Amino acid sequence: MVLVAFCIDFVAVGFFFYSYGVFFKAIAEDFGGSRLGVAIGLTVTNAVGAIAAPYVGRALDRYPLRNVMGLGAISMALGFLGLSYVQNELQFYLVLGLFIGFGASSMGNLATSKLVANWFDKRRGTALGIAAAGVSLSGVIMPYISAELIENFGWRAGFLVYSAFTFFVVVPLIFRFVISRPEDVGMRPDGALPLHSDVDKSAQANAQSALPKMRLLELFKQHNFRMIVLTFSLLFCCMSATLTHMIPRLTDFGYSLVEASLVMSVCAGFGVVGKLSFGWLSDRLSVRKVMAIVIFMQFSGQYLMFSSLDYLTFAIGGSMFGYGVGGVVPMHGAVVGKTFGRDRFGAVLGLMRPAMFPIQILGVPFAGWIFDVTGSYDMAFQVFLALYFLAALAVSFYRQPAQTVT
Repeated sequence: MVLVAFCIDFVAVGFFFYSYGVFFKAIAEDFGGSRLGVAIGLTVTNAVGAIAAPYVGRALDRYPLRNVMGLGAISMALGFLGLSYVQNELQFYLVLGLFIGFGASSMGNLATSKLVANWFDKRRGTALGIAAAGVSLSGVIMPYISAELIENFGWRAGFLVYSAFTFFVVVPLIFRFVISRPEDVGMRPDGALPLHSDVDKSAQANAQSALPKMRLLELFKQHNFRMIVLTFSLLFCCMSATLTHMIPRLTDFGYSLVEASLVMSVCAGFGVVGKLSFGWLSDRLSVRKVMAIVIFMQFSGQYLMFSSLDYLTFAIGGSMFGYGVGGVVPMHGAVVGKTFGRDRFGAVLGLMRPAMFPIQILGVPFAGWIFDVTGSYDMAFQVFLALYFLAALAVSFYRQPAQTVT
């Protein structure tokens, strides 16, 4: 299941997460030149994803994962197809919201983290890290491919290629290989001894269906839930803005789109290393220690990238930043799993999305607005550097659970 989740994350998160910045300036030029306008598109996508997440999370806990994820993959394929035909910003926002936002929520990190969490307990962090490496591997490959497509055929052709790959490769992969829980095929998490009878399987299913519905206000009463939401909403805010505006910043200073995309690929390549190493570390060290490393690497990398216009210095900063970014997704899943257990994993992670949304969405449009007003990203990224200190403070208040609920 880890390999399946890896492949799904490659498309569901990686295609859009790492490549949006490659398309950014080309789309802005077609729609009037405002970077805020294109940045709002990503905000619309995240908004729909946040609204859908609680319902998707409950669906992932209740229904076969292949059905929920398959529907999301079809929505993503239709969304990429629609993006290749949009003629104005309103159509752009509608397609992003109705198809990409819903699709990414249904087949993306929320779903793949649930899938991996169902199959692993003791080695959950490591497994989540391997699966999430699909996102970063997509970031290594797709920015360069996207840049070549845009420079030779236009940005609309890039989205057509995305659509075809999603529909003809990812959709069949999900319906053929996704199995919700090891118990469904007579196995146990971590390869433990299989269930021996239908009575055991029935009891497990009944226990799962008997779990009471979780509500956001109830979760907010829990100290660790609040600290997790604050930490990761700040990190996603800074990460999404940096990854979206990294390539436009480089091209603003004279580097070609392909040269800028190569830096993004380096960043994503170190993200692969980060996902694997931080997933492994999360199984062995405390949450606070691992998250301190994640935040330090992102802060240091971003400082280097936006304090120098030298290409090599920017690439070194990008590699450090990418390594830190690599730790966020596996750590998010690992922390939720350690704190709330696998049976509630989908519901809790789903309810976190709207809780994180108000902070998470601010980064990309804020940086776009600052550029439109001042002609520079400097002020925006000074603010993001300060936000890393707030994230570190929130991590320091997280309370390590006495034992993991499973």
